[in-house]
Amino acid sequence: MESKIKLLDQMRLVLRLKHMSIRTEEAYVLWAKRFILFHHKRHPKDMGAPEIRAFLAHLAVHDHVAASTQNVALNALVFLYRAVLKQDFPELGKIERAKRPRHVPVVFTREEVSGVLAHLNGMPHLMASLLYGAGLRLMECARLRVKDVDVAYHQITVYDGKGAHDRVTMLPRSVEPGLQRQLERGKLLHEADLFEGFGEVYLP
Repeated sequence: MESKIKLLDQMRLVLRLKHMSIRTEEAYVLWAKRFILFHHKRHPKDMGAPEIRAFLAHLAVHDHVAASTQNVALNALVFLYRAVLKQDFPELGKIERAKRPRHVPVVFTREEVSGVLAHLNGMPHLMASLLYGAGLRLMECARLRVKDVDVAYHQITVYDGKGAHDRVTMLPRSVEPGLQRQLERGKLLHEADLFEGFGEVYLP
């Protein structure tokens, strides 16, 4: 069991060295762990295509996962073998594929979004407004810093987003007053030295 723990720790280290997002790290380590447990804690270096096909087929047939979920599991195993174990990923051949969902994604109307925001206030309202108005992902919003916000140009710079890419997105004018208040509040807290840091002030 100790070797399994070391292997997953090693996988985390490699993921961080490659600057993968925290969500990707959590997902890949989880799927590697599930793969090991599915085969009764056998070490991945002792397993090959038959074991990988059996695991992916089980996800599709018995767990009824979505196609995207099965693809994440497959990508995690590819990463485990190539980047962590330094082995060629075995040729799988034909595998049981999860069925792609046929339903159309549900998208809120403007009225529904307004209804949700009307039930929020303070920081939850500000963060939800940024998620909707600026198109930020949840972790991108939670990790937003003062230096990432340019009120003069009405834009937000997202650093190290999905896929370790940076991008610039718009800052909705309707959010600016609340954001300005939070920036001032953060500045006062920083000046009062109520929390630790070296000049960085998180928005939340």
